[in-house]
This record gives sequence, structure tokens and C-alpha cells, in this order.
Amino acid sequence: MFRRSIYKTPAQLRAMVEPGLITAGALAEARALIRPGITTRELDAVADRLITSRGAESNFKLVRGYRHATCISVNDQVVHGIPGDRVLQPGDIVSIDGGAQFHGWNGDSAFTIVVPDPERPELVARRQALSDVTEGAMWAGIAAMATARTLGDVSAAIEDRIHAAGPSAGGETYGILREYVGHGIGRKMHEPPSLFNYRTPDPGPEVRSGLVLAIEPMVTAGGEATFVEDDDWTVTTVDGSDGSHWEHSVAVHDGGVWVLTAPDGGKSGLAPFGVEPQQIG
Repeated sequence: MFRRSIYKTPAQLRAMVEPGLITAGALAEARALIRPGITTRELDAVADRLITSRGAESNFKLVRGYRHATCISVNDQVVHGIPGDRVLQPGDIVSIDGGAQFHGWNGDSAFTIVVPDPERPELVARRQALSDVTEGAMWAGIAAMATARTLGDVSAAIEDRIHAAGPSAGGETYGILREYVGHGIGRKMHEPPSLFNYRTPDPGPEVRSGLVLAIEPMVTAGGEATFVEDDDWTVTTVDGSDGSHWEHSVAVHDGGVWVLTAPDGGKSGLAPFGVEPQQIG
């Protein structure tokens, strides 16, 4: 059986720039509207409209059995939440994951945000800290791609960043989801190789020019155990602790690394790590 290489050509990397930017634009549109009183279905519709207006299609809708442009997970839901009638409340921690397919190439990204709640500043601070830890782990993994020899180096950077944060504001060790991991991306939204958010004995494939990964730590403020709700999609923590999910699609090329789903290529997120992203030539 023919097996496609996990490494893309320079021309293929260039073809992945636009779907990445469309994905970024869709999530930015949804993020701008997050407020108490809005439904997750309304946020999904906004992202969907942006994707189609740019001549692309939602790659989430291409997944068998799924009919939405995004996954929206709230509070103890970590990933794969289905948009619907749920109304966002002050203080909610919300993760939105989405992607676009354009001319046969894919982008995939996610972010977490806490809905403002001036009445409960401690709750907001606790949930913001979880989001910050998860986002920081994502950027640590992206930065590691600039010098990593194997995928194992990237996984180690993600895990180390999470553990370095110490206990959560609730006194618990931050949990790293084990069953859900990052992945390659290209002609399909999910391609080999798998990228674990924790160390494994196998160092994994070589990190070199042409590798494109969706780096996506999924972290909880408590235990790592999860279950899938009755909708057969939503992944929720067993202990009821909050979840957070951050993701970017990142390319390694001859000049360095470039974050395909960040409008600035990852410049602001990588600056604290001393890494300067380089545009794909």
C-alpha cells in the first residue's frame, strides 16, 4: 500500500499558508463575540461563515457524523464539545477548536478564554492560570521545534512547561490528557505522526524540513481521567476539574519554523523563547 511521507515539499508548505490564515480568521471572529448570554451555536455560526466567505470549507464538517464548524468546550469539558443551545455565563472557561480546508490543504487551531466575571475574581484568576499554563506549554512545544532532533524533544518541552507551573490554584497537579494528542496535518486534518504532550520511550520521527504538526496540549486543573458524554463527542473530566485546550498548526522548513495558524507566524508567542519565526519561502 502506498504511504505518503510525513514530510511536505516546499510547494506543499506554501499551499498550507492560506488554510492556516483562514482558520485563524474564523477563530478570531468567534473570539471577538464571546460574552455572557451568547450561545455556543452562535459562535460556531460566526466561524462557519468566515470560513465559507474565504472560499474554504470546514474540515470539522468533513468528519463523519459531525455537523459543526467548531468544537466548543466549557468548564469541565476539555475537548470536542458540540455547539448548541448552551448559553455562556460569567466566569466560564471556554475552549474553541476549529479548522479550514482550502484547495485540499488543512489548518487546525484552538484557544481558551475565560468569560469576564467581576463578581468572582478568584474563579476567573484560577481559570485564567489554567489557560496560561496550557498556552505556555503549546508555545514551548512550538519553540522546541526550531531545534528538536525528534518529536520526543517536542513532547518533553510541553510536559516540562506544564510541570514547571507547579500545582494549580486549587492545589492540584495540572493533569495532561493521555488519550488525546497532537498530530500531523496536511492533505487531511489528522495525519501521522502522533505528537504526545508528555514523554514516551519512543523518540519518534525526526524533526526536519517539511514536517507540519498540530501542537495541542490539553490540560486539566485536576485529574487526567476523562469520559465521553452521551453525545459520543464531548470529553469531560471525571473529577469535574476545569479543562483548557490550545493548538496551532506549525511548519518546519529550510529557514526555520512558521506558525501557519497565527497571523504573525508566531512572532509574539515565540519571542519569550528567543525564537524568531521565518516565513516560508
